[in-house]
Amino acid sequence: MNKKLLSAALLALVMVAGAGCGQKPAAAPAAQETTQQPGDTSVNAAQPDPTDLTDSTEPEQTGDGQEGKETAPNQTDKPDESDKPEEPSVQKQTIEVYYTDPQELELKKSEKEIKFGQENDKYKAAFKALQESGDADLIPLWGKMELKSLEFKEGMVTLDVHMPDEARLGAGGEQFALDALTKTMFQFKEVESIELLVDGQKLESLMGHMDLDHPIKRNGN
Repeated sequence: MNKKLLSAALLALVMVAGAGCGQKPAAAPAAQETTQQPGDTSVNAAQPDPTDLTDSTEPEQTGDGQEGKETAPNQTDKPDESDKPEEPSVQKQTIEVYYTDPQELELKKSEKEIKFGQENDKYKAAFKALQESGDADLIPLWGKMELKSLEFKEGMVTLDVHMPDEARLGAGGEQFALDALTKTMFQFKEVESIELLVDGQKLESLMGHMDLDHPIKRNGN
């Protein structure tokens, strides 16, 4: 009887020990994930801050609040026609101009209309008329001369000319040339004298035949 009880107690002890060894410690709960997984709708998922949202595709607005509207060109950028300098009005005057005949036998007078802008330009226009007659029977005595400069100041017309070899004339032609110049210029009442230079120099004679005064005065006075 006692042996049966002892055997039962030992068996119970062995079963209890075996049950204790068969149990394993419970695993620690998995660390809570802090990153949002795809499809995670939990309240712990990171939500974007609505204040940080900007629409990069929104068109930039101009100062008047109208989108994409081109600004009209400033009307004040157009040149003001009133600022343009006034062009001098063209004046006309009929004058007497002197030439010679084809044989250079005498001085011939012709009336010509000259055009000029400023008052001082009329003397240049008069000299140009001495160089061109427009008539085969009227031979210009200054036609081959080259005018370098011409100015009028204090009653004196100063001419500076260049004289090519083909512009030279004989004694009669030289006298006619000087007479044609003085008669044409002295018809302007304000002209009191003429200073004739050749390449900026005062020559004793224009072409080597006649004396040349400096200046040539009206009526020889």
